[in-house]
Amino acid sequence: MTCKKPALFTTLALVGVLSGCSTVQRDTPLQVWDDMKHQPKFKAQSEMEESNVFAYRRVTQRPVEDTVARGHLREETPLNTGLDKGMYLGKSPVPLTKDVLVLGQTKFNIYCSPCHDQSGMGKGIVPTRVPAWQPANLTEDRIVQEPDGEIFDVITHGRNTMTPYNYFLTPEDRWAVIAYVRVLQRAAHGKLEDVPAEERASLK
Repeated sequence: MTCKKPALFTTLALVGVLSGCSTVQRDTPLQVWDDMKHQPKFKAQSEMEESNVFAYRRVTQRPVEDTVARGHLREETPLNTGLDKGMYLGKSPVPLTKDVLVLGQTKFNIYCSPCHDQSGMGKGIVPTRVPAWQPANLTEDRIVQEPDGEIFDVITHGRNTMTPYNYFLTPEDRWAVIAYVRVLQRAAHGKLEDVPAEERASLK
């Protein structure tokens, strides 16, 4: 005669273990001590009931005035401001190289072309969708005559309907964009005489 008690005990044990598995229940069935979710705490972006703890009754406090995030300290130098003794820099402080132009083209096509289009003439997709928002033509004489430092300031702080891009472009990126804008301006105002004689035939 075979004893069925071990098998019965095994079955009951499995039922007892599996009965604790559920995708619905979220609370511990038996709490000897309160779960951590029941402990006193403040939740981010919430208000405090006691108004005398911090000002504004906010859990998340404002940073101390003039606080600079780690890695974002920018000294007041011409490279970072586009200014020298309160005047716009005439020329970019970054040496012009092929790598700078490639970087400038990349950043321009990402951040500037939606408004100014890839030629810089202000006929991007944004003004076609919002006719009242007309960006500047970067190849017009007015902007051609502007010093590099002024264009840097516009990219940094914005102007009119243009928003600041200092959060998206580092100072080095901005100078690279300016270098590429100068290339677009030169192309827009270029003449056949500007092309080397041996290469003119390829343009006709």
